[in-house]
Amino acid sequence: MHFDWEELTDNVHRCRLPFLDVTVGLVQGRSATLLVDTGTTLTEAQAIDADVQQIGARRVTHLVLTHKHFDHVLGSGDFDQAQIYCAAEVFDYLTSATDQLRDDALRYGADVGEVDRAIAALRPPQHTIGNAGSTVVDLGALPVTIAHLGGGHTTSDLVVVVPGDDRGPVVVFSGDLVEESGDPAIDADSDVAAWPATLDRLLAVGGPDAIYVPGHGSVVDAEFVCRQRDWLLRWCQPKH
Repeated sequence: MHFDWEELTDNVHRCRLPFLDVTVGLVQGRSATLLVDTGTTLTEAQAIDADVQQIGARRVTHLVLTHKHFDHVLGSGDFDQAQIYCAAEVFDYLTSATDQLRDDALRYGADVGEVDRAIAALRPPQHTIGNAGSTVVDLGALPVTIAHLGGGHTTSDLVVVVPGDDRGPVVVFSGDLVEESGDPAIDADSDVAAWPATLDRLLAVGGPDAIYVPGHGSVVDAEFVCRQRDWLLRWCQPKH
């Protein structure tokens, strides 16, 4: 194995990539396999792909890009057999703003050759999800929901909700709507005013007993998400 995969339930794993502590999620049904985010480079993505085949003896069939930032999307070109899902804004970014992706990746210390190779391999996602939209992907007796719950870390964050059963709880991949390894990352792409309400919707779809998987850091619970929502309300809302 190239990475340390944490088993969250019988059907769900995740790993934390060394570069920028990015989380990659893996969801396995009876007939299909879904990956959540891809890392920055094709080297990372190829290692993820090999690990997935070792864990489940199957190639990735579906791929969700939680938002447009380079560390979550640039490895997607390796999964040329997968159906890719993203927000409409992410589709536009991947097809028309690769210079910005490149600049951002290099500013964070990514290798220039690796980044250029990853950008050259990018292809347009086949499926887009609009604001407040959602879709259900059946992985074989496992219906997984991909949804846009509102603005937050960016205006186009998607979440992935894996239903629970008598053997395990609901698992929610939040992307960077939730971060455990630091305070929420706020930049020009963020919709700070909308973020707390989006986290309320995240808590509603997951419930109090769900496992919440941040885009960076350790797995958290509903109480942690509530604290992060309250932090945003306290420090980042406009004062009247």
